[in-house]
Amino acid sequence: MVAKGDLLYAWTTDESLREKAETGGAVTALLAHALKSGMVDGVFAVRKGADVYDALPALITDPAEIGGIAGSLHCGTLLLPKQMRRCLLSTEPDMRIATVLKGCDVKAIYEMAKRNQVNLDNIIIIGLNCGGTIRPEIARRIVREKLGLDPDDVVKEEIDKGKFIVITKDGTHAAVSIDELEEGAGDLLGNEGLGRRSNCRRCKIKIPRQADLACGNWGVIGERAGNATFVEVCSEKGANLLDAALKAGAVATEPANPKGVEIRGKVERAMLKLGDTWRARYFWALGEGTERLRRIREQTSRCIKCYSCIENCPICYCIDCSAKKDYLVEPGVIPPPFMFHLIRFAHISDSCVNCGQCEELCPVEISNSVFLHAIQTELEELFGFHPGEDMTPPVLALVEESAERDRLIATGSDQIFDLFKD
Repeated sequence: MVAKGDLLYAWTTDESLREKAETGGAVTALLAHALKSGMVDGVFAVRKGADVYDALPALITDPAEIGGIAGSLHCGTLLLPKQMRRCLLSTEPDMRIATVLKGCDVKAIYEMAKRNQVNLDNIIIIGLNCGGTIRPEIARRIVREKLGLDPDDVVKEEIDKGKFIVITKDGTHAAVSIDELEEGAGDLLGNEGLGRRSNCRRCKIKIPRQADLACGNWGVIGERAGNATFVEVCSEKGANLLDAALKAGAVATEPANPKGVEIRGKVERAMLKLGDTWRARYFWALGEGTERLRRIREQTSRCIKCYSCIENCPICYCIDCSAKKDYLVEPGVIPPPFMFHLIRFAHISDSCVNCGQCEELCPVEISNSVFLHAIQTELEELFGFHPGEDMTPPVLALVEESAERDRLIATGSDQIFDLFKD
């Protein structure tokens, strides 16, 4: 019997599936079994679009199509839970889903669950180890400028062992050090280098243990290297899925090599330490007190009030958005008054999961995620609240007022006191 806490090597028993999948195909096999067995109604994952730089959200209901999902696309910067809510669960709220998420996705889905945007009881989460993602246009520049290759010839990419690695149509392998790409970056003045997104550099959820199963290739050594997935069983739900797949013969497992467990731990600790380094660098550049406020005002003065940061944030969910109220934010003014940004900071900063969508999708490239993440980490230190790690309500939640909670659920409004309605 599989149990919570087990550390295993796993791989698919289906040879045809193994040919399509990566690192032994365990994740693909688990998703296929969940569909075939009726444990879920669909799989929500990422599919490769036009090329390796193009990630598309995909709902799969036919187990035969599971082999077509992309697994991990390091040049795909989607926040999958938000897409899941927008494209699927808004119309099919009771649909049972299995999904594959990276660390910030897992944090986001927990915060969305607290806000009644998703029901975790209906969702099986397979978490993937993540060393970061690279914006598609940046990845193309790296391939062209650092590797001397045509970006359109790349058919596979990977971030592994501190390197960005690509394989081209003719089988050429090329790699460049992430440290080299990111050297000297992180000053908030446009010097971001050519590496991972800024939020990925600051991230400290490299193995997403909030998921039901945490999977990756870190720590797979010996004859299983490249042919198996390291699986950490993180919940009873995850144990049930893996146990059912084993009994059905869909996957095979063996205990993880103790040396591999040690190596996996070393990789994780090194990446967490690097995350601390990047946090210090970004937050130091942002400054403190009035200096920080001045920098934020300078950067946000480019805002065109397109609402992209609001529309794509997993924490923003209100139907009755305060940032769109005329008495708080004067309409028709570009750039908007600073109150527009202060409302957002006050609303979500305690629960920011550092997914980077507010920065990734900002058309004028404001460093939104740095501002929010800096505030969130200070609130975390002050109150001890860690967003996205469990179902603990956020610091600013009105957890003792049941009537208010009922109203929030019913209306989606964050307007606690309607003082200005007249």
